[in-house]
Amino acid sequence: MNDIQIPTLPVTFRPTRTRAVLLTVGAVMFGVITAIALILEKLNPGERISFVFVAALFFGVLALLSRPKVVADDTGVTVVNLTRRRRLAWAEILRVNLRAGDPWVFLDLSDGTSLPALGIQPGIGRAQAVRDARALRALAESHGTGRDAA
Repeated sequence: MNDIQIPTLPVTFRPTRTRAVLLTVGAVMFGVITAIALILEKLNPGERISFVFVAALFFGVLALLSRPKVVADDTGVTVVNLTRRRRLAWAEILRVNLRAGDPWVFLDLSDGTSLPALGIQPGIGRAQAVRDARALRALAESHGTGRDAA
């Protein structure tokens, strides 16, 4: 664990820049599409409602894409991906991996499977993702049976 600072628990890891971009774009798109629906005089009420519904649908998809996070506490880790949430005890996490070219962190689990943790992704903020992956790895090593594999 050399010079890695182990964060105090509980801690939440999430791609904050990506989340900010997605939610901002979603809000702006919703506002623009809704404004267009209200400005266009030739639209009947049903068409206006359709415009607003499509705008809300776009915003909903972008909000769903901004959902991923990894929450670590004293008893384990909760991985929240796009549509699923999974709770893991520290002992279940054998390894925390973020290799070059990986789109996000992968957790190697004691049942032989690997779980993607989309809450730590290099996307816009690579340096932050690497720091978060190292911090999660240090937490897994100090709280569970994990071993360093990067």
